[in-house]
Amino acid sequence: MNQERFEQLHQAQWQQLEQWLEARRDKKRKADNDETTAAFPHLYRQVCHHLALARERHYSNHLVERLNKLALEGHTQLYRSRTGILMNIVRFVLVGFPVLVRRESRVFWLAALLFYGPLVAMWFTVQQWPDVAYSVMSAPQTRQYEQMYSPDRKVLGRERQADSNFYMFGVYIWNNIGIGFRTFATGLLFGLGSLFLLIFNGVVIGTVAGHLTHLGYISTFYSFVVGHSAFELTAIVISGAAGLKLGLALIRPGRRSRLRALREAAAISVRLIFGVILFLVIAAFIEAFWSSTTAFAPQVKYFVGGLLWLTVISYLLLMGRGRET
Repeated sequence: MNQERFEQLHQAQWQQLEQWLEARRDKKRKADNDETTAAFPHLYRQVCHHLALARERHYSNHLVERLNKLALEGHTQLYRSRTGILMNIVRFVLVGFPVLVRRESRVFWLAALLFYGPLVAMWFTVQQWPDVAYSVMSAPQTRQYEQMYSPDRKVLGRERQADSNFYMFGVYIWNNIGIGFRTFATGLLFGLGSLFLLIFNGVVIGTVAGHLTHLGYISTFYSFVVGHSAFELTAIVISGAAGLKLGLALIRPGRRSRLRALREAAAISVRLIFGVILFLVIAAFIEAFWSSTTAFAPQVKYFVGGLLWLTVISYLLLMGRGRET
């Protein structure tokens, strides 16, 4: 193919990319072409291909230089886009998420009360009346928990189907994110689903903890849960808060339509869930690689667990201070 025909075929693409890059360079131009922005990766790959063809076919230096300039500018823009995404993620983790949790403190504390209230109540109830545990859990479930935290176990926690921490890391992620997502998504049922799951999870966890404490499995159970519980339990509460926010928007939309109120609440709740996912991944990592080991004395694990709880509390209370808007 001669150069003239080659230019005729691809001139429109080059011009489209040139105009888009010029708009990105000109800071005074407020809006980009959305279609071109979406097509930018494809246009960039195409111009790189065209540059290779132009060099291989020994087209004019003018054309090669033009395509080379486009390829270089496109590469720079692509790198900036990826860096921008990464910086936005870092900014959200360090500032946006803790600020957002504090801004939504009312639903956060409501969710915390609905979760920790039943948890503590069931723990004390089972200490006084141990048989209450069997009204919450079946006998097979009770035996399973007793086996999981037996002092004779070399690896604490749930039964492993493979002798791999990485395998269990994946299992814990799947399980944790499933709980968090259900607690959040069921808030669409006018908040009733989130309310139920917060109370239900609190009752179950309080019953298990109370039953194992009554049996005397204190060092094995608490040394296991103390490490990852800071991230996992806090994530459950925030998931519930995000779900309750959806429900409250449907119950009390104010002067807005329910659909508009739900959209506005969802914009906030989804951002909360992004932070929840981060917390649950961290919790799964700790649970798989640290909580399950018996290589360290319980006192060491209590100390580390205390530091992790202090880290989570300090992060949510202090990070981003002075940058609330």
